[in-house]
Amino acid sequence: MAADTSFVIVGAGQAGGRAAEAMRGAGFAGRILLIGEEPHLPYERPPLSKAVLTGEKPAESTALLPPAFYEEKRVEVRGSTRVEAIDAARRQLTLSDGGRVEYSKLLLATGGRVRLLPSAPPGRPGVYYLRTIADSLALGAALREARHVAVIGGGFLGLEVAASAVKLGSRVTVLELMPDLLDRAMAPEIARYVAELHRRKGVELRLGARVADIVGTTRLEAVELGGGERVAADLAVVAIGIIPNSELAHAAGAAIGNGIIVDELCRTSLPDVFAAGDVADHPNPILGRRLRLESWQNAQNQAIAAARAMCGGATPYAEVPWFWSDQFDCNIQMVGAPAATDAIVVRGEPASGRFLCFNLAGGRVVGATAFNMGGEIRFARKLVELKAAVEPDVLSDSARKLRDVVAALS
Repeated sequence: MAADTSFVIVGAGQAGGRAAEAMRGAGFAGRILLIGEEPHLPYERPPLSKAVLTGEKPAESTALLPPAFYEEKRVEVRGSTRVEAIDAARRQLTLSDGGRVEYSKLLLATGGRVRLLPSAPPGRPGVYYLRTIADSLALGAALREARHVAVIGGGFLGLEVAASAVKLGSRVTVLELMPDLLDRAMAPEIARYVAELHRRKGVELRLGARVADIVGTTRLEAVELGGGERVAADLAVVAIGIIPNSELAHAAGAAIGNGIIVDELCRTSLPDVFAAGDVADHPNPILGRRLRLESWQNAQNQAIAAARAMCGGATPYAEVPWFWSDQFDCNIQMVGAPAATDAIVVRGEPASGRFLCFNLAGGRVVGATAFNMGGEIRFARKLVELKAAVEPDVLSDSARKLRDVVAALS
């Protein structure tokens, strides 16, 4: 491409940073401008609920790439800047400072923002949300002073925060609206193993609990539930999911579904405008459906695929989804994103803390969850990719190596 070509990336998180890196890796010699609302260079979010939150690692450890990378690779980074509008016809962006930027091609890696609980607005004494480095540092400082923490939301983020809070010495109560933890991510039969882990570590789980209000004016005193019961707490962390930042694209005329709709090459409905990461509603040919993923893997790999497509590549983005979470002394890894599960097959002994759970639908492997068995996840991923029909007694037989099961199908 011509050296005067200008690629602009809106969103300076993990997806934006990896896209810039991939553009240069693909030989793009033109201008790359990375625009982000935070003052930081691109960083990874997973440590914010774990090592950064507990103080085991500094915030700087989350940096995606060395600071020198941006200068050496001629990637311009404009932080603390918001893109207010996209003029797709003129290929022009309007910035929060009143300036305008022209682009040849545009990548939207705008991610998402925390979903707010109306009764617990940000800024209310004792109420915290977690999305950014600033959030993590503020919450970490508060947790060191807290005695009883209420975590509102039993998804991965809420459970990671709960584990970190216990590590810092707090009593923790998790309040989850649904009857099971991880309702959107795991089958109930698998999620109960996560629940047992937290209970063993002293976390109180209140399932089916609807939060009605936050009690306290100058300081937090309790979280009030729908039936009027009050759960004592001096700090509340709200972790009820994120909302994709698709408004900018929508206002510009892009097609919107569960996020910004893209095709297999990460192209939006607007000419030369691409999208990737938490904000992208994309087709997955392996799963056979569209979905939007909030994961480290997707933020990185889909952004790389989008960057290569912008540089003229034509390889569709098609991967088995992979998620991971560290809670207490347990590493949890998941592959697949099953829309439905007929049966769960357990491989190994749950009491040992090291085991696998397979999701079956129609007799085929559609997902798997590994507890402290990360070395096996690549074989489980292959089974999902192959849509393998494997007998339950074969999957559950720990004496039979999973790699051999995969090899027999290849």
